Amino acid sequence: MTSSHSQVPAVESSTSRWALYARLLRLHRPIGTLLLLWPTLWALFIAADGTPPIYELIAFSVGTLLMRSAGCAINDWADRDFDRHVERTRDRPLTAGLISPNEALGLFVALSLISLMLVLPMNRLTWALAAVAAFLAASYPFTKRFFALPQAYLGIAFGFGIPMAFAALQDAVPLTAWLMLAANIFWAIAYDTEYAMVDREDDLKIGIRTSAITFGRFDVAAVMLSYAATLAILAVVGMRIGSGWLFFAGLLAAAGVALYHFTLIRTRSREGCFKAFNHNTWFGAAVFAGILLDQLSR
Repeated sequence: MTSSHSQVPAVESSTSRWALYARLLRLHRPIGTLLLLWPTLWALFIAADGTPPIYELIAFSVGTLLMRSAGCAINDWADRDFDRHVERTRDRPLTAGLISPNEALGLFVALSLISLMLVLPMNRLTWALAAVAAFLAASYPFTKRFFALPQAYLGIAFGFGIPMAFAALQDAVPLTAWLMLAANIFWAIAYDTEYAMVDREDDLKIGIRTSAITFGRFDVAAVMLSYAATLAILAVVGMRIGSGWLFFAGLLAAAGVALYHFTLIRTRSREGCFKAFNHNTWFGAAVFAGILLDQLSR
């Protein structure tokens, strides 16, 4: 008869494996998911005049988590030879050799397919945009090798839930959706430049391109101008859809968050820049609160 104690190592091994997968998929760091979720919620509530259908709300929320996790898996697979040279990333499971490249690829494919299945009940336009979104998620990690502003590409990838939400709810992608995507691109440049400022010295050594390197000594100014562009474009969106003062109050609150970030990044300390990046969920939340309250007041 087999002793129950003989099963303990297998159970522990299985548990540790799932823990490594969770680290690969950044489930312990929800900020990335939130940075995808907020613009998607902006779009869902505007496209549905404040009352998005339950299935679409759940599907887009779950899909955001799945695609962010898939993006982390493919990002670590693409950067596995770079991450070991960066202080902040050298302990990631893939680059540390704790899981294999094939495992990371397998997780990316599996999560992407599950995410795509969520849009099957939706219209063909949403299907087509979902395929584009999957391509953007898979290709983003490679832009850091040749594109001076990979953060702009990230903004498209992270914001593609916006046109998808309009497509799902209106079977069209109006100008408002593209303006919101443009706003998200500038927001991504702002917060991901803050993130890149943390790794600038390491990135310079290994030859990866980032906006923090491209902007150089104008990095802080570029971040603040990007926040300003985000808010200006969203203000245009508000005027186009006939929003009331609550919408613009949300933008004002987001502007306050951006000004707080300036106090964190102006000295370019790693701690301050990383704190500003993580605090960006409050920028997205402020914009969403303005949209939601404006819709509810009508």
